Amino acid sequence: MAQLATVESEPFHPGEKAVRKLLRLPPRGDNPTHYDLPAPLGYRVARSPLVAFGALDKKGRPWATVWGGEAGFCSPVARDVLGVRATVDARFDPVLAALLEDEDGKGNETGEWEDDAVVKPEGGRLMAGLSIDLETRDRVKLAGRMAVGTATRTAPGVAELQLAMLVDESLGNCPKYLNKKTIVPRVPKPELVSGGSGIPLPRAAVELIGKADLFFIASHHGGRTMDANHRGGAPGFMRVLRNEEGGGGISLVYPEYSGNRLYQTLGNLHQNPCAGLVVPDFETGDVLYLTGRTTILVGEAAAKYMPRTKLAVRVDVEEARFVRGGLPFKGVAGEPSPYNPVVRPLASEKQTLTGESGAGVAMAALVSRKTITPTISRYVFKLGVDNKKRLKAWSPGHHVTFDFAPELDIGYSHMRDDDPQSLNDDFVRTFTVSGPLDSSVVDEQGYVRDRVEPEVEITVRRHGPATKFLERWNMRVPLEIPVLGFGGAEGFKLPTVASDGTVSVFIAAGVGITPLMAQAAGVLEANNGGKGLRVLWSLKGQDLPLAVDVLERISGLGSVTRLFITGKLGEKEKGLISTVRDLGTEVLERRIESGDILSEGEKGRRKFYCCTGPEMMRILLKWTEGEDIVYESFEY
Repeated sequence: MAQLATVESEPFHPGEKAVRKLLRLPPRGDNPTHYDLPAPLGYRVARSPLVAFGALDKKGRPWATVWGGEAGFCSPVARDVLGVRATVDARFDPVLAALLEDEDGKGNETGEWEDDAVVKPEGGRLMAGLSIDLETRDRVKLAGRMAVGTATRTAPGVAELQLAMLVDESLGNCPKYLNKKTIVPRVPKPELVSGGSGIPLPRAAVELIGKADLFFIASHHGGRTMDANHRGGAPGFMRVLRNEEGGGGISLVYPEYSGNRLYQTLGNLHQNPCAGLVVPDFETGDVLYLTGRTTILVGEAAAKYMPRTKLAVRVDVEEARFVRGGLPFKGVAGEPSPYNPVVRPLASEKQTLTGESGAGVAMAALVSRKTITPTISRYVFKLGVDNKKRLKAWSPGHHVTFDFAPELDIGYSHMRDDDPQSLNDDFVRTFTVSGPLDSSVVDEQGYVRDRVEPEVEITVRRHGPATKFLERWNMRVPLEIPVLGFGGAEGFKLPTVASDGTVSVFIAAGVGITPLMAQAAGVLEANNGGKGLRVLWSLKGQDLPLAVDVLERISGLGSVTRLFITGKLGEKEKGLISTVRDLGTEVLERRIESGDILSEGEKGRRKFYCCTGPEMMRILLKWTEGEDIVYESFEY
């Protein structure tokens, strides 16, 4: 938090100001931090069932933990003094060990502190806290020093802790990125699964990171003040970059979402690039403690690790402890935060864009729009390519990424309750290319020829501000959108050589047919009219015009397609079904079943290509277990 000694003249310390400069933000004059503990904030702390705490170990490294289980365990006992009485892990909690070691450094990271000893360090021991009520999404930041502390072992691996914290600074925080949970207390039964330096995280710890929607982070400013804060989002928003033995080590990356722009955590990390993290497992009571070196990633540096991210932090772990049953609470999941951005995988976890990250490879001029259904439209863009940047030709099944920020980004807002998802929206959108690239515009090296303007087609359903913007655009007015690049998994490209008896089975739901649209003609031609291709397409009755459009455009596709229609069917829809049947398509008025999938081809001589929503995909993966299957997600 802010540097207390210079509060009157400098409300922000050098690290906080440096981060604003790094992000090209104007200086900020006001700092809402309180340099005491006002009664309203003290009341909010007392109502919180959890408080995360941070402290420095004897090596000067920050660690974080989280204590509690019931409201009232941490509450004001005097002016600017919080009293804590908590049941804690007596053996492996790094913050407990850091706070209770004596002046000679006795007491260590494994918790071998003296039972019932009263620790009263001269001048206090640096610490920070963050009270949090996940049912109301209320939180209060705290910074100060432990005045006195003691703990008594009550059971194997368990202790009752009492301490007094002198609060020098406090700040009420906003409720963004907090997913609601009901907290229930439990007695910890700590068991160290893995701990130390230079060893990889066990599988259970990696899985915890993969499902975690919340962690706490502790940092410090030159040993003079500390900060404890939370980072939250959708499950799995923090990613594991590497997890190797020896020199490889453990590295994590998480995105920094839009907040109050005080940059108290990032300011500390800028000046002192080290942090302590605690990742709680609310379901099991397991916990992962980490401490390590940090790197702030801005702009292209962030996008290099996590595409479509403008600001992120990398943590290179120096020491980790995964403790089974170490928490004194569990949590029952409730409503997720409406502010959560979608999880963004690392560049190493998915196919990255062909174009340079953060730099457009072309400008796309909108030249035509066709409304197919009330919610589905086709758009054709003509690309103006910079001759100084050679554009690699895209392949059938690839996607194109547009940057709508110049048209849709209205700037920074701290809160935006009318449209919370837009708060962290970079307005970068990825769509599957639904039309083939004219081969005459591609040179021998596979690049778009100079001084040509190739067309790119997308067929999309209205969903969110970008597609709504395109749908409402006045076509008499020119529109150009930056193209960031093309990309896609090569494994999703269907074979365009004569079939050797292997059948390609394409399974689609709704607009999931788009990856096939760009390559169907070539596949049909290569497979003698489609002998090696089968299409199973699930569609709602209201979207039947899309089926007519696609099957009429691509000659021969209807004869290899089985169309599964769900939902209400009126006279108009029944007429469209007749049209589709006339194109050679088998139409079934029901949902796809496992027998439909497994009746296509023979096991060992078929490959499934799937493009559906997440729920249907989970079902398909169960039905096709042990089969050769690749799939494309709608969740770019």
